[in-house]
Amino acid sequence: MSKIALILLKTLTWICCLIPLAILVQGSITNNLGPDPTAQIEFATGHTALNLLVISLAITPLRQLWSRLSWLIKFRRLFGLFAIFYASIHLLAYVGLYAYFDPHTILDDIAKRRFITVGVAAWLLLVPLAITSTTGWIRRLGGKRWNQLHKLVYIAVCLGLLHYWWQVKSGVLTPLWITLIMAALFLARPILTWWKKQKGRTAQAA
Repeated sequence: MSKIALILLKTLTWICCLIPLAILVQGSITNNLGPDPTAQIEFATGHTALNLLVISLAITPLRQLWSRLSWLIKFRRLFGLFAIFYASIHLLAYVGLYAYFDPHTILDDIAKRRFITVGVAAWLLLVPLAITSTTGWIRRLGGKRWNQLHKLVYIAVCLGLLHYWWQVKSGVLTPLWITLIMAALFLARPILTWWKKQKGRTAQAA
């Protein structure tokens, strides 16, 4: 891929990733976020964070399936950082708009409300991944330790999905599709690893 094409695609990615935030800002200015603006902000930011995490995790299986998509690796970090960005807005919206920055309310909710407990845990797992996402940190930690640390993203995604399921009312299946997609991505990794090994053995035998 040429440098110009890469710059254009990254610019387009930035624009697409910022659209949900722009919609929320515009809706806040025009008072057009529905009857419960706080709930709309929480839902939109949380949903966007999960979607972006899924996209970032889908990049590796796609590259393994088709080598011509190897350039996608240049976008994985960008999607991951935007996911953490929206997860942080999601958390800050709760802290400011629901708990009113009251530490006692926040700690009480974390202890007593399980969807908040797992949501905060997911965010805490994402923070070190954002901090160590740079090339400098890869050099400091070494590739092996860096990869091991960044596997925390799988736990964070699972906790994020639990947060989503426990937050919606009983019988609401809104989180189902993203859960199924994430399950497919989890299953794809060992299957693709096995497939590559089989392909290598076949090539050696030939």
